Amino acid sequence: MERLLRGRGAVVSLMFSLLELSAAVDIPLSVQQVPTIVKQSKVQVAFPFDEYFQIECEAKGNPAPTFTWTKDDRPFDFSDPRIVVSNNSGTFRIPNEGHISQFQGKYRCFASNKLGVAMSEEIEFIVPNVPKFPKEKIDPLEVEEGDPVVLPCNPPTGLPPLHIYWMNIELEHIEQDERVYMSQGGDLYFAHVEEKDSRSDYCCFAAFPRLRTIVQKMPMKLTVNSSNSIKQRKPRLLLPPADRGTDSWITILRGDTLLLECFAEGLPTPQIDWKKMGGDLPKGRETKENYGKTLKIENVSYGDKGSYRCTATNTLGWATHDFHIIIEEPPRWTKQPQSGVYSTGSSGILLCEAEGQPEPTIEWRVNGSPIEKNPFAGDVVSPREISFTNLQPNHTAVYQCEASNVHGTILAHANIDVVDIIPLIQTEDEENYATVVGSSAFLHCEFFASPEARVSWQKMEAAQPLEGVRFRVHRNGTLHINQAAEEDAGSYSCWVANAKGKAAVTASLDVRNATKLRISPKSPRVPKSHTLELHCESQCDSHLKHSLKLSWSKGGEAFDINGTEDGRVIIDGANLTMFNVTLEDQGIYACSAQTALDTVTDMTQVTVLDVPEPPEHLRLSERRDRSVRLTWDAGDDHNSDVSEYVVEFEGNKDEPGRWEELRRVQGAETTALLPLAPYVTYRFRVVAVNAVGRSQPSRPSDRHETPPAAPDKNPQNIRVQASQPKEMIIKWEPLKSMEQNGPGLEYRVAWKPQGAPVEWEEETVTNHSLRVMTPAVYAPYDVQVQAVNHLGAGPDPQPVTLYSGEDYPDAAPVVHGVDVVNSTLVRVAWSTIPKDRVHGHLKGYQVNWWKTRSLLDGRTHPKQVNILRFPGQRNYGMVPSLDACSEFHLTVLAYNSKGAGPESEPYLFQTPEGVPEQPTFLKVIKVDKDAATLSWGLPKKLNGNLTGYLLQYQIINDTDEIGELNDINITTPSKPSWRLSNLSATTKYKFYVRACTAKGCGKPVTEESATLGEGSKSIVKIPEGVNLTQKIHPVEVLEPGAEHIVRLLTKNWVDNNSIFEDVIETRGREYAGLYDDISTQGWFIGLMCAIALLTLTLLTVCFIKRNKGGKYSVKEKEDLHPDPEVQSGKDETFGDYSDSDEKPLKGSLRSLNRDVQVAGSADSLVEYGEGGQGLFSEDGSFIGAYAGAKEKASAESTGSSAATFPLRA
Repeated sequence: MERLLRGRGAVVSLMFSLLELSAAVDIPLSVQQVPTIVKQSKVQVAFPFDEYFQIECEAKGNPAPTFTWTKDDRPFDFSDPRIVVSNNSGTFRIPNEGHISQFQGKYRCFASNKLGVAMSEEIEFIVPNVPKFPKEKIDPLEVEEGDPVVLPCNPPTGLPPLHIYWMNIELEHIEQDERVYMSQGGDLYFAHVEEKDSRSDYCCFAAFPRLRTIVQKMPMKLTVNSSNSIKQRKPRLLLPPADRGTDSWITILRGDTLLLECFAEGLPTPQIDWKKMGGDLPKGRETKENYGKTLKIENVSYGDKGSYRCTATNTLGWATHDFHIIIEEPPRWTKQPQSGVYSTGSSGILLCEAEGQPEPTIEWRVNGSPIEKNPFAGDVVSPREISFTNLQPNHTAVYQCEASNVHGTILAHANIDVVDIIPLIQTEDEENYATVVGSSAFLHCEFFASPEARVSWQKMEAAQPLEGVRFRVHRNGTLHINQAAEEDAGSYSCWVANAKGKAAVTASLDVRNATKLRISPKSPRVPKSHTLELHCESQCDSHLKHSLKLSWSKGGEAFDINGTEDGRVIIDGANLTMFNVTLEDQGIYACSAQTALDTVTDMTQVTVLDVPEPPEHLRLSERRDRSVRLTWDAGDDHNSDVSEYVVEFEGNKDEPGRWEELRRVQGAETTALLPLAPYVTYRFRVVAVNAVGRSQPSRPSDRHETPPAAPDKNPQNIRVQASQPKEMIIKWEPLKSMEQNGPGLEYRVAWKPQGAPVEWEEETVTNHSLRVMTPAVYAPYDVQVQAVNHLGAGPDPQPVTLYSGEDYPDAAPVVHGVDVVNSTLVRVAWSTIPKDRVHGHLKGYQVNWWKTRSLLDGRTHPKQVNILRFPGQRNYGMVPSLDACSEFHLTVLAYNSKGAGPESEPYLFQTPEGVPEQPTFLKVIKVDKDAATLSWGLPKKLNGNLTGYLLQYQIINDTDEIGELNDINITTPSKPSWRLSNLSATTKYKFYVRACTAKGCGKPVTEESATLGEGSKSIVKIPEGVNLTQKIHPVEVLEPGAEHIVRLLTKNWVDNNSIFEDVIETRGREYAGLYDDISTQGWFIGLMCAIALLTLTLLTVCFIKRNKGGKYSVKEKEDLHPDPEVQSGKDETFGDYSDSDEKPLKGSLRSLNRDVQVAGSADSLVEYGEGGQGLFSEDGSFIGAYAGAKEKASAESTGSSAATFPLRA
């Protein structure tokens, strides 16, 4: 079977270490050897809830070892029938039956054969007693308020750990605080009692979790009598007890946790403080618990030895106690004796050294017996080593070294096997190995030999030992080929030889192509909240594809193969997609490709970009009246360089809390000199900007206040607003709060007539407008506005020209004439009014016109004035959109900003005749194989006297070419229809109809239609729609005696299929009277009423049956005997039409040459079809049965009737 080798990087280094470590000799079990303990129990506790207790001892050896036991250093007898001994093992069981305390003790296992004896460590078997509080009567305790009290617990002994709780009879914990404390021994201490401490159910509970046992002490009663004279007193230590004096000596083992406790009585309640004499408490390992009463030091070391002092203090004094800590340690090995295989005549040495406090004693044993009974006279024994020379086979033995002090005993053993044997190769012959190019290959040749053997490898083809720096043979026989190449593939042999003989095995090596991997993109930079996409491209040997596995990791932590639970990370084989990336997602991402022979990894650094952190530590310096320097520290740029900083300020008194931009600074700078305005209390903040966006604003800086000053600027946008003649309301933009520069802002307004040699008139106001009356209308004035505050005036203002208020024009233009351009457009000319009659700024002229009468029919029209304005100084204008062939009146007036002046005298003009608009519709109402009848509507606007129509048509079959356009002039305007003949059968045509006057023809209306094929019946199309509520609709029949197809269509039916179709035959006008009068006959009205009543009764019965869940009989009939004609019509006409909306009626209307009662029947069905859908079953079964009972329609019927109407011939 092919073995799998993986060797790259750290894996190869680890392989080297394992190969060297494996050089320690492991004797095959087929070779005679001394026993070795391979498994043994540690401390064994006889828990009462266990079924049995097993004490283990397993050993190997050749010959197979036998086992004996000692208990408390005396031979242990297995004669007790309760003991169950395992076969071929030293393990035995003690069932949990009866009293087993007699088995408690320290056991030791001995495994022996003819070559030696192996000894186990001591195994302690503990049979714990069930802990119990003694039955006792506890006298009530009565004390005065303020006295110290100790409630003893004295818990029973038991298997540790022990947990103690003080609770009441309701199992509520007794609250502990600075005044009340439970010691490590379990006693409850009161520094001074209060009345609230009185209770009769103080209970001490002792819990032994390993025994699953909790025991309770009898409740104790404590009565606290109130006192009017509670005396304060200085502290007195209750813990440690006073009988220990002021010093205690405590021994603790290195590595354990040290707990020191102090508790003092006194009033006020004493506070406890701890310190180490001559040093500091160990930082990081010491904690003070229970309101400082307990000092806890974890993992104590020799450096923690010394004196520790606790001090209890209150306002009246103090008390102290010193703890002297001694650190000791159980034995631990520094050197252990090592087992070894020796050949005859060789020498050896065994070392055994241990440390501990107190210093351990060393004791040597041979085959489990003290060294004094050593049968090997040649051994040289000292306390820490044994040496021997000229070993012989009978020197084979087990040496034990035991180190002990008061805190424990440790045992080490060394097997001395003296063996002479031909090499035994333990690796199977003809093993197959594989590796990849560039990796290491390891071919194994594990062996055992004594005396020592020499190993050599050779390639089968070369028949000589391998040489070169790439080849190395390890001590355990393994061949290491470094940087394997394709030429290294082949068969190899391993030879092992010593003085006793030699042995060999063969092996083969396959060298595959190394796996290659590339992750892309390299070093991506992804903005926060965007998506990261990584791709891992791999290539491996064809023999390894089945074992190729790709995995992704970040920072050494692997991603789950399915990504993350929240779906933010999706792993699809070679692709990793991460949505909504965060800053925590940046790092080194790795893709690993693993095959049966190698593992390769490629990495990429992913950088996540984000907006910067806000700048920090804003500082103000160089404070001046008009400037200050702001300095800040840059925050984290989150992997995108800061391009600039935006300095913002807050200081607008009118809008507190509003921040405005003040200055921008290059990203390389972190300071700015800021220009300031007077009389402002500033605060600044800074925003950092990078390629991703803007940071949050920094924390605001300290406030900086500038002194007041005179205004630096005057108001802008000075303008006039006049609502009355000779009035001038002067307005301007007021200075903003940041522009006022000081308190008491006012505006000094000055004005005078433009060019007049007079003094300026002046007025000072606080708002931003001033009303001034002037002697003239629309006269120019020079106006200036200056800002003034308590500290002075602003700069000299610049005057602006404003005009006083306007009045309406008082003159009317004169219309010179109207030139007709065409039937809808005229050009109007007028004279302008004098400038002094405008009384303001002339904005333009306005033309008003209205239609008085039509020249076609002479009808007069009510006055509806149309208005068109022409801005600016002009004397003509074009008036569009007039009605042709009509008479109009027209006036002209001037207007300014104030309004319009008087109108001119009305001017009369007429428009000539024009071309008509297009006809309102065009329909093909009948088609044959060689003819088509067209009908159209009159134009909405004739624009003149209609002289006729121009009918044009051409072939438009589905080709790129169209036929010749044919013209027909129709000179009878009163007949809006025409029958075209001599058309080609089965051909599609396009028709155009234009209305014409003497001026010409208008735009066409178009329609398309196709002629019928040979043998088809003509089809009549109703040119207009049918009202849904209208049951009778007349149809004009052009040819009496002809047979026509009547088809009813929905207006928006997409496939143009009819929902009703029938064939009728017209019989001329003589039948019209019969049909016209039948609806007025009494017998017919009575028949209709009877049918309606019958139908209503039927519907009521169906409704009741439906509510009861029954089926209509007619539905069953329809299901059993479907109408094939109706079914065919449904299949061909409706296709996939859904019946979720209204159902079309099944069946069809009979032609007029049949029984005329059909019309009445069909009419009644219409009423139900239109409004009574809820009365039928969902699939319309009732309607189907009703229609199915009638005579079938013509073979050309292709649909079901939803509405019918009578036909008028």
